[in-house]
Amino acid sequence: MVFSPPVRLWLLPSAALLAVLALWGVLRYPHLPNRIPRHIGVNGVDAWTERSIGSAFVLVFVYVGVTVLLTACAELTLRVTPQDELPKDTASFGNGLTGTSLNRPRTRASAIRAARALLVLNASVGISLLVGCGVLWRSTANQEVPNWLFAAMLLPLLAGTGVTVAAGLKDRRTPAS
Repeated sequence: MVFSPPVRLWLLPSAALLAVLALWGVLRYPHLPNRIPRHIGVNGVDAWTERSIGSAFVLVFVYVGVTVLLTACAELTLRVTPQDELPKDTASFGNGLTGTSLNRPRTRASAIRAARALLVLNASVGISLLVGCGVLWRSTANQEVPNWLFAAMLLPLLAGTGVTVAAGLKDRRTPAS
C-alpha cells in the first residue's frame, strides 16, 4: 500500500519504535528466564508464563496490530471528502441529516490534522509498550515492579489521546464555510 504524503512522514516515529521494539526483543530473548510475566497488577507481577516467542513478543505483536489499525484509520480519514468539498445541493438522508451534518472533517486541513493526530496516538502507544517491554524482558524472574511503571505507561497514552481530542475539537470549533 502506498501511503499519502501526510501519512508517510508522520508514520516514521511509529516505524522506528516498532523496529526498536523488535530489535530489543530479539537481543533480549536469549537472556530471558524460563518464566516471564504474563500479567502485572498493582502489587507487581501476579501471573507468569513459560518463555516462548508468542509470550515474549506479545507487546510487539499488539503494537503491530495497533499500528496497522491506526494507520488505516489515518489513511481513510484523508480519503473522506471534507464537508467544504461536498456539493452544496446534497440531498438529505433518511432522518433529515444533510451533507453538512455528517461526521466528516470540515476541511482538507482538518482531515490532515486528524490523520496526524491518529499517528501521534499510535506513537504514544508504542512508547507506552516500550516501557512495558522493559518489565517483560528483564533478565530475572522478579515479582516486584517499579512504582512509577503505571504512570510511565499511562502518561504517553494520555498525551496521545489529548492530541487526538484536541484535533477533533479544533475541527468542530472551526466555523463551516
